[in-house]
Amino acid sequence: MKRSRRNFLRDSACGLTAAAMVSSFEQLNLVNAMVNQQPEVASDYRALVCIFLFGGSDCNNVVIPYTDYNNPTGGTTNGYSNVRGTSQLAIPQADLLQITPANSAGVVYGLHPNLSPEAFNAGQPNGLLGVWNTGKLAILCNVGSLVQPITRAQYASGIGHPYQLFSHSDQQTQQQTSFASSAGQTGWGGRVADKTGSLNGNVVLPMNISVAGTSLFATGTTSRQLAIAPAPTTLANVLVLNWTNGVSGVNPNNSGSSYRTLLGLDLDSFLVKAASDTTNQALTADAVLNQPDPSLTAIFPNTQLGNQLKQVAKLIKLRDTLGMKRQIFFCSLGGYDTHTNQTGSNPTNPAGGGANSGGQGGLLTQLSQAMRAFYDEMVAQTISDNVTQFTLSDFGRTLQPSGSGATTVGSDHAWGGHAFIMGGSVNGGMFYGSLRPDGTGLPYGYPTLALGGPDDTDSRGRWIPTTSVDQYAATLATWYGLAPSDLATVFPNLSRFATSNLGFMAP
Repeated sequence: MKRSRRNFLRDSACGLTAAAMVSSFEQLNLVNAMVNQQPEVASDYRALVCIFLFGGSDCNNVVIPYTDYNNPTGGTTNGYSNVRGTSQLAIPQADLLQITPANSAGVVYGLHPNLSPEAFNAGQPNGLLGVWNTGKLAILCNVGSLVQPITRAQYASGIGHPYQLFSHSDQQTQQQTSFASSAGQTGWGGRVADKTGSLNGNVVLPMNISVAGTSLFATGTTSRQLAIAPAPTTLANVLVLNWTNGVSGVNPNNSGSSYRTLLGLDLDSFLVKAASDTTNQALTADAVLNQPDPSLTAIFPNTQLGNQLKQVAKLIKLRDTLGMKRQIFFCSLGGYDTHTNQTGSNPTNPAGGGANSGGQGGLLTQLSQAMRAFYDEMVAQTISDNVTQFTLSDFGRTLQPSGSGATTVGSDHAWGGHAFIMGGSVNGGMFYGSLRPDGTGLPYGYPTLALGGPDDTDSRGRWIPTTSVDQYAATLATWYGLAPSDLATVFPNLSRFATSNLGFMAP
């Protein structure tokens, strides 16, 4: 009987396509349904929205010294404009969006102009500056993959190097897993879901949803993730299960079909149960999402990231209908590997990726306008205090330019960079970060922009991070609802660092 059943499933599975449901059998990642526990359902709603900037975002052109534009902060040589200005990689001081962090003792910094294109181009959709000014956007300075706190002397001696430093694929993995000494197999978003799944109770959808394909970030040990298409695809069509063999009596979309009956048999076999659970959840999720899209208030840009965040916003608006109390979303935007064409002759021109704005300028326009539309939608849904967006990227990039000339200059792979955290519960309007292990430097971790300076690895301007991904992620996870007793399990390297909470989130 078992043999014929398996043959039947093998032969008929060709008619069922659910590419959006992630199974990861090699991780035995589907056993959470077998865990017998009484859920402690949360009374409120909270969501984390990860935006991964693939390619390595050049944060030296994202958050720029304004007061100390010609000199390194805390130093006497080199500096931002002196290193980048002759190559035309520097953003002109007059074009910067000036900000004064509340904890910078009056020192003024500047944001890349395309982070709020409306400041220079009337009629453009709003970017991030207004959210910063209302205290709901924070900047985490010089964060990166770390095995341990490390000084420049230790780095030079070969102590504490992350696994495959400066490699795109390996550093993307480390940002998503928080494992810096080896290749991780689960993402920190997935592991958070493993430990907080009971906060949702019995729900149809997985806690982790990606609108950017299957992600390592959302892969847990016992929790599933669901990958769906972004807008303009309607929710009713994000998980289409097609049946093509023409035998209606077997069609799993029909509740009384023989296929559905067989899904309840042979569940004493571990892998058979895992396959049956996955298929059942796909069918149930397809049914619950098969409804009209909710209306949104904010106008989302018709861009790659704008469409991803629009889909997330629709799912959040249906949170009560779906019974969700906790959700983790993964979005992404590629193109940040800017070895060339990083800037243009007019860096304030927000044209997406055009020659005038350079590769990075167009990407930052897309990032800022999509994040702002999503934030505005959360405000309109009166849920902004419960939803937090945050950015990750492979690594930062060298302060020293790669090449020269406005439409050809770029930068190379580096290490530490800056991250944005935005939402109603963010203690914003400030920089966050850590002192260097030698006790020197700015209290919020902003690096000294000097080639060969105390934060540089090799005289090219590759900043040694002063804050780890572990600390960054743990701060977000604690706000989300991860119990203090679970921090060490989810982030096993966290104990090497001075604090597990960086303070940028309100309770």
